Amino acid sequence: MSSHPLPAAPGLIGFRISAHESTGLDWSRVDESWAAAGREPSISAVWMSDHLSDAALGRNGPAFESIALASAMAHHVAGKWIGIAVLANTFRHPAVLAKSATVLDNATGGRFILGLGAGWHQGEHDAFGVPLPPVAERWARYESALRVLTALFSDAARHRPGVTLEDPFYPLRDATNEPGTVRPGGPQLWLGVSKPRGIALAAKYASGWPMFGNIPGAVPWFAEVRGKIIAALEAADRDPSDFTFAAQLSVGATPASRAKALVTARAFVRAGANHVILGLPAAVAPDGVRALADEVAEPLLDG
Repeated sequence: MSSHPLPAAPGLIGFRISAHESTGLDWSRVDESWAAAGREPSISAVWMSDHLSDAALGRNGPAFESIALASAMAHHVAGKWIGIAVLANTFRHPAVLAKSATVLDNATGGRFILGLGAGWHQGEHDAFGVPLPPVAERWARYESALRVLTALFSDAARHRPGVTLEDPFYPLRDATNEPGTVRPGGPQLWLGVSKPRGIALAAKYASGWPMFGNIPGAVPWFAEVRGKIIAALEAADRDPSDFTFAAQLSVGATPASRAKALVTARAFVRAGANHVILGLPAAVAPDGVRALADEVAEPLLDG
């Protein structure tokens, strides 16, 4: 375990080059973009999504698997946070996910954010033969996965006899997670939710909420969901000031789009965002990272 205190949450600015944008996505572009983000002091976190193909398509299209990508790129962003918003629960057994997340927690010195959603993209599930259960079962599995992750990130799981969990989907029998995580209690859990059942789970398990991208009327919608999460946190006797509310937006590829993104990002901050994820189209990376920092991230930090 680290002898240095860990920051409670990432700073204001996150960066994201989508791992599933068809235009211009290749290994060198992603590699160079992460390296560029690592050099920018205004960027405190680097993010990715979790898809097996281009999520904008019904199926197919380029995508790099997110956990492997994060592990390969972590050396570029030493001292910054790495987050995945959000992993699909349907893609991985939660015990295997806990072990993968523990690797990233150690690799980042306790600065890995494990975002998790219930899973949704029918086309990529069909294409790869991954079951996508009906909604009721999907959400029951999602809640079970959160219990498993919490158990395996607990102190009891750091040593024998480990933890036992009676669960209809993912039972544990004297399971340990050795070696343990750097961050006590494991990586921060951020839940990709917006409706009452998901908000209740966020109030119980989560440290943060990443809004979905490409939401019409994004700022009012963000403010509405944030208010519901705050009410749920207070009902659970939790302090909302310890919770991260992350907005997402694209900065586009032109000076005009970056100027518009800065206006929108400031509106998100006024609406209560304490983390803003700035998305960069793959086609303009890595060169666009510098412009993103100069024209959006740094002015946003200045107020």
